[in-house]
Amino acid sequence: MELESLLSMKGGKEEEYSYANNSQAQAIHARSVLHLLKETLDIVELHDNPNIPFTIVDLGCSSGSNTISTMDVMINHIIKRHEALGFRPPEFSAFFSDLPKNDFNTLFQLLPPLHVNYGGGGISMEECLAASNHRSYFVAGVPGSFYRRLFPARSINFFHSTFSLHWLSQVPESVVEKKCSAFNKGKVFIHGANETTANAYKAQFQTDMASFLSSRSLEMKKGASMYLVFLGRSSVDPTDQGGPGIFFGTHFQDAWNDLVQEGLISSEERDTFNIPLYAPSLQEFKEVVEADGSFAINKLELFKGGSPLVVSQPDDEAEVGKALANSCRSVSGVLVEAHIGDQLSDQLFSRVARRAALHAKELLDQLQFFHIVASLSLKE
Repeated sequence: MELESLLSMKGGKEEEYSYANNSQAQAIHARSVLHLLKETLDIVELHDNPNIPFTIVDLGCSSGSNTISTMDVMINHIIKRHEALGFRPPEFSAFFSDLPKNDFNTLFQLLPPLHVNYGGGGISMEECLAASNHRSYFVAGVPGSFYRRLFPARSINFFHSTFSLHWLSQVPESVVEKKCSAFNKGKVFIHGANETTANAYKAQFQTDMASFLSSRSLEMKKGASMYLVFLGRSSVDPTDQGGPGIFFGTHFQDAWNDLVQEGLISSEERDTFNIPLYAPSLQEFKEVVEADGSFAINKLELFKGGSPLVVSQPDDEAEVGKALANSCRSVSGVLVEAHIGDQLSDQLFSRVARRAALHAKELLDQLQFFHIVASLSLKE
């Protein structure tokens, strides 16, 4: 519950390290697998009754424009499917859900106005496409953890979640407990940790994912589907977290060590901070889905998503270093600030930028994220 009350991507639109200003890579990665999203939407069962709303949920929506762009794609695709079948499109409800600290205000400010003719059984495809600066769906924000129930039973047609399910509900307690063999001494992430620490992270992932699937299976309508994209790994070894390991386990880790060595924080302060993130293998995720038993797996693949760094001048080492620090701060800054305060956070991420700049070419060559893409349908 403590992590749930703290965790969020960095809010706002103005700060250079806000999530809204550092999620270009996510947009690129999402577009690269857009065909798989549409394939999953094609599986959803439709009905020739415009009086029954079609409901889509974005779980882990955060606060940038990516969320709105993707929702537009999903709504328009479902409208096309209805019209291809000769059905009158229904009205659409879009629920944007994230933890309570999420910057919903920024997200809602980015929303275009509702189409002036929308309502009363939907609008035509022509009207929808012509109104590119409007939306054709009703909106609500739903704060809460997706590891618990969020919606009434049998109320949702489609769940969508991208770049969120690698976040755990909590750091495993044993990882920050000195007396436990899983204590992650000297580290702030699972990458390069011992086997016991890795097993604690893996167990937390399994528990969380089981809760996620159980909750969604109760909330989905008959014929509903779900599309999930989240960090995964190609290695069998859970201590080798690949791209996330480089992201949080190298320069970010070294920057924490700098603060300790410079006497700005104690080693205890470092050792009681851990990034609550786990990139599973395909097999680990598949095992949890099969153990739940509620879902048919339509597609399950591991995709090379590319680098999280988007820079205009790859040869500019300072820009590369700053890009890594800003990207890192956009997703972990809230947790870091809660742990050591704003001023020390500034110190930490300035060291991340400086260290990353010294290894700019190596980062651009080697920092690659893999994503698990899963298309699931509720079994009859």
